[in-house]
Amino acid sequence: MTYPDGHVGWRAHDYATVRAVLADNRFSIRPDLMHNPFGPGSPGDAPPSPPGAFTDHDPPDHTRYRSKLTGQFTVRRMRLLAERLEAITAEHLEELAAQGSPADLVEHFAVPVPALMICELLGVPYERRTEFQQDAVLLAGGSGAEPGEAEAMFAAFGRLQQFMLEMVAAKHANPTDDLLSDLVNADSDLTNDEMASMGMALLGGGLDTTTNMLSLGTLELLRDQARVAAMLADPEAAVEELLRYISLTPATVRTAMEDVEIDSVLVREGDTVLVELRSANHDPARYTEPELLDLTRGAAGHLAFGHGIHQCIGQHLARIELKIAFPGLFTRFPKLRLAVPEDELPHRSSLVIGGLERMPVAWD
Repeated sequence: MTYPDGHVGWRAHDYATVRAVLADNRFSIRPDLMHNPFGPGSPGDAPPSPPGAFTDHDPPDHTRYRSKLTGQFTVRRMRLLAERLEAITAEHLEELAAQGSPADLVEHFAVPVPALMICELLGVPYERRTEFQQDAVLLAGGSGAEPGEAEAMFAAFGRLQQFMLEMVAAKHANPTDDLLSDLVNADSDLTNDEMASMGMALLGGGLDTTTNMLSLGTLELLRDQARVAAMLADPEAAVEELLRYISLTPATVRTAMEDVEIDSVLVREGDTVLVELRSANHDPARYTEPELLDLTRGAAGHLAFGHGIHQCIGQHLARIELKIAFPGLFTRFPKLRLAVPEDELPHRSSLVIGGLERMPVAWD
């Protein structure tokens, strides 16, 4: 396909090819090496990613950064957080109830639950969330394609970087039981700038993605009461299918560092590939009737969290949050429904991560 800057690049859209590209380390994730399929942008237009921003680095830098975090996001540790997540969910469900019917599910539930959880995990004061939340969401969901968006993203990056540097300094002075303190106290060669960038990547990913899965997932469940029953009967299978079906991040991008043959197609060095995760998750060669939301199918092997070395490091936390939040919501509010016609719900304009700006719901 022809990219906005005139580059003739590629689209990988079937399940097998998407997995092959994501698993092949001859493809780079670095933004400064790629053509932007979402808007103007050629290699060299974007600056090199800052040290520590592990989601935008290739090995060996990516390997070095990610190895510092792997032990923080194990399945076992995330299970230990489940009890705290249940308490946070219950607390915010009561806050939602206190608003009275109708109320905005996004503002009073979908935003604060993952925000509080990632703040506790990182050791970031939740009461300071207004200082970073909007900037983190912009960086996580922006493509730089809209007029003025690139400039706004650079400004947001500067503010968020300064905030995280303050947090790192605070952990040096007074370490606590959290991820940032573990990075500070670890016997490692990380600089303060690297630790701040790692914290920024985790903060942005932990805030925005789960928030939007909660709102969009709830919308899908409200379309059919049988779906609510399926969620309550088997949250694990239902959550996996929602992740596959919605595929919150529709695509990612890679650039070939050398000539690579994929599925009998030669991708030349320097060619950029738009890797379509949502399309792969709806490939009929992988899933029977992929356009059908079947909450009992389980959706094993879906690519909603990516694949390969850059597969989402926080996926275990996201899964636990969703498996607790959805059943908690519909158990507390069994008569939950939309308070406005669905076509009046304001969707985000982001090309990168979809979601709802507001979601008025009623329950009496």
